[in-house]
Amino acid sequence: DCKPMFKILDRYIIRKFLGTYVFAIVLLLAIVVMFDINEKFDSFVKAPLKATVFDYFLNFLPYFANQFSPLFTFIAVIFFTSKLAGNSEIIAMMSTGMSFRRLMRPYMVSAAIIAATTFALSAYIIPPANVKRINYTNTYVKNKRVDYGVNIMLMVAPGQIAYISRYDNISKTGHRFSLESFDEDKRLVSRLTAQSIKWDTLYNWRVNDYVVRDFKDNREFIRNGRQLDTIIPFEPRDFLISEEDHEKMTSPELHKYIERQKQRGVANIQSFEVERERRFAITAAAFILTIIGMTLSVRKAKGGMGLNIGIGLVLSFSYILFMTITQTFAISGLTSAFVAMWIPNLLYSVIAIILFRKASLS
Repeated sequence: DCKPMFKILDRYIIRKFLGTYVFAIVLLLAIVVMFDINEKFDSFVKAPLKATVFDYFLNFLPYFANQFSPLFTFIAVIFFTSKLAGNSEIIAMMSTGMSFRRLMRPYMVSAAIIAATTFALSAYIIPPANVKRINYTNTYVKNKRVDYGVNIMLMVAPGQIAYISRYDNISKTGHRFSLESFDEDKRLVSRLTAQSIKWDTLYNWRVNDYVVRDFKDNREFIRNGRQLDTIIPFEPRDFLISEEDHEKMTSPELHKYIERQKQRGVANIQSFEVERERRFAITAAAFILTIIGMTLSVRKAKGGMGLNIGIGLVLSFSYILFMTITQTFAISGLTSAFVAMWIPNLLYSVIAIILFRKASLS
């Protein structure tokens, strides 16, 4: 006879959890928008209204909400659970014989919905939207694009090393280009040099005023020309890395890019590795912070709901601050991206287990 009642309670808790989560997002986003308008007012005035609304805000709001999803999750759990406890609703649930572990089930279902949504957004939906948002800020707010590079050297394929003295991404042109090919014994077998090289489309390059030297059987064969269309397996984004490039890639694109850059010996890919691990870490955080928030607020507090919300805010902000600090460790090379992004989850998992056991026994 109790099972139908439990199902109703499950739906009730899930509805309250997700409803409060969405409400917290809408409320805080309204505040963020006001601050953002105040900060970038001069830029917004200069930009077309259509671009500001559809290219910036329509893409910025989901991006910001997803970035701080752990904070919204924690606030939602603390707020509505404290309210349930304050109204003695949780006492009524427990009086039916429901265990604390059973009470946690709808919370975990809600956390799973949030985690799945957060991952889908961060891994597949938001990165393409970030392209429009970042292009807007680069055009009207502050340009963070890297349009120039000097002394560029990278392995474009096994046994092939390319060098560009100077590259201008605006004109898509590089100067003083060379491409050296080596055999399995690390002996030079071919060297292409050109006064300039121009990028056309994916891997398609046009070399101008070129000379090709082939080395075979201790002999050198030389050929030259004015112009040559060729395929070289690299593109400008492989060596012109901007501050926000990692936010434009879906997770499959990010993984492919990282592996390709590692094979080429490119060193400055820490921000891409951090972004890849962060997407998984934030997904797991939904479960960890839900357990902590629920166990902190499931009992009626003497200080009322305000005390629980205060504790929740402190813990959620400390989690975000801790993750930001460990992220800088990975970017500076002090630790791997995986370790940096999962240390906060590991620490807060221990806190969650301790609080869960304590709440279960009380």
